[in-house]
Amino acid sequence: MSFKTLNDADLSGKRVLVRVDLNVPMKDGKVTDTTRIERVLPTIREISEAGGKVILLAHFGRPKGKVVAEMSLAPVAGPVADLLGKPVAFAADCTGDVAKAAVDAMADGDVLLLENTRFYAGEEKNDPEFAKALAANGDLYVNDAFSAAHRAHGSTEGIAKLLPAFAGRTMQAELEALGSALSTPERPVLAVVGGAKVSSKIDLLENLVSKVDILVIGGGMANTFLAAKGVNVGKSLCEHDLADTANRIMAAAEKANCEIVLPADAVVAWEFAANTKNETVALDAIPADAMMLDVGAASIEVVRAKIDEAKTLVWNGPLGAFEIEPFDKATVAAAQHAAARTKEGKLKTVAGGGDTVAALNHAKASEDFSYISTAGGAFLEWLEGKELPGVVALEA
Repeated sequence: MSFKTLNDADLSGKRVLVRVDLNVPMKDGKVTDTTRIERVLPTIREISEAGGKVILLAHFGRPKGKVVAEMSLAPVAGPVADLLGKPVAFAADCTGDVAKAAVDAMADGDVLLLENTRFYAGEEKNDPEFAKALAANGDLYVNDAFSAAHRAHGSTEGIAKLLPAFAGRTMQAELEALGSALSTPERPVLAVVGGAKVSSKIDLLENLVSKVDILVIGGGMANTFLAAKGVNVGKSLCEHDLADTANRIMAAAEKANCEIVLPADAVVAWEFAANTKNETVALDAIPADAMMLDVGAASIEVVRAKIDEAKTLVWNGPLGAFEIEPFDKATVAAAQHAAARTKEGKLKTVAGGGDTVAALNHAKASEDFSYISTAGGAFLEWLEGKELPGVVALEA
């Protein structure tokens, strides 16, 4: 796809409405994780330094079209200012007279944060009148919130039809990374998909088998595939009712010449707890009263070998119950091996999804991956092959 970036925009003296993701975790009125703020700083700085008036549009929580005091963006303005190193004004509305007065008071290079767009029902309904009210305060529109791009909302899709629209630097980096991973990848392409349930990732798996050369399935999902192949998985997390779905995905993979890699052995335990009694067993020796919480050394070696074969890796979800030791071993080993190959310039690695980011951080592998998306739902829908309204709206 082709889209305009900040390189194509004349920013000086312009009112630039910038859609960002400031839906950050808060506790006692204070921001506890500034990752999402840090991601949008390059775009804010660039527009400000070019003499544009930066007007930030964002949502916070799910107020469902009503004003909810606890979901105000007011407490976020301070942390944005601190990280940006310059003042950030706040307007207690995102449309109407209050917003207009705040925008009118701006000098070139100033930064203003408008109140939660979801305080209006028109935001989530993508009401054209609401989009028009937002657009009234801008000359240009920049979307730097890939994480909200799967929503056709007023501030992500509606407004892009009303003003010249551009991708911010984070959005640009995300689209370029994702494009190089699945749209125009260097082959072979390996996908690692883990997580608890097949049911939440059916679309993703069905899309990937037609796009990648090797698909490693781990986590609780793998148990459903093993059970479909006749393996007795004991008390392991398993969606036995999805055996037909698993068989259909395996048949589609075979037809598409995509190799599916399932666990070769199992690390089992009798309770879900850290450092509980566990043992590594062959797949045909999983005790009826035990559950599989990770994969063993044989599986890790297979995954490492597949990583060595690949030129591009897309990762979503852990290989085991990585949150509790020692069931993090396979995820850590695979992540560190992928990171090392990336550092050597032998592999391009793109990862995303909540559990994935946490798992890669836990493995201390994040910094060496080519790109890690913090987008969650949008990243998953992109992996599923779905069109993202906020991205389509930017197409030049």
